[in-house]
Amino acid sequence: MQVFDLYAEKYDRWYNEPLGRSIFEAEVDCLKSLEPPSGRLLEVGVGSGRFAKALGISYGVDISRKLLRIAMGRGVKGVVAKAESLPFKDGVFDGVFMLASLCFFQYPIDALLEARRVLKKDGYLVLGLLLKGSPWAEFYMQKAKEGHPIYRLASFYSFEETKAMLELAGFEIGEVFTTLLEKPREKGPIENKRTIKGFYKDGGFHCIKAKPL
Repeated sequence: MQVFDLYAEKYDRWYNEPLGRSIFEAEVDCLKSLEPPSGRLLEVGVGSGRFAKALGISYGVDISRKLLRIAMGRGVKGVVAKAESLPFKDGVFDGVFMLASLCFFQYPIDALLEARRVLKKDGYLVLGLLLKGSPWAEFYMQKAKEGHPIYRLASFYSFEETKAMLELAGFEIGEVFTTLLEKPREKGPIENKRTIKGFYKDGGFHCIKAKPL
């Protein structure tokens, strides 16, 4: 059984804790700072479906059957699938979301290429991610070194690396917003939920909207 199945319930319960709840609220507000999502939407790496429910995303894929069952309980139409091999026809989605998931994909560029394939010509991709070099990414990387079962699977990328991967996959970055503008902590809630426009390296969570070239 893979790690995300083993820790599915514990992973989802974290969002009910003061720290998890406050971080999630800040991240959702950051994502909502982008142009409001509309149309037929897919989240790749949907997890337990909390982001999908908050943002009105109807479709989701994940490799964890247990997390997907939780997501389906939140109203997501879920399919077990890898990000690098989506079970959908070309050009069927208006928007594809990868939220706190790109760092866990085995082949991130292939996942981005698949997102581009299933997007309509005028569609868009939204990334929500921790970027390498930020205090929060360093915080979680330290947890990985200490043996955290989930974070040890993560590969964080810098803004420049993310931009390069998007360009290789045929995307151009449009809007960028940043939140979690305070030092990482073990317990919450966080105090600063402000979102600012643009990329700020000291922020903990970045929202990137990109469109196919």
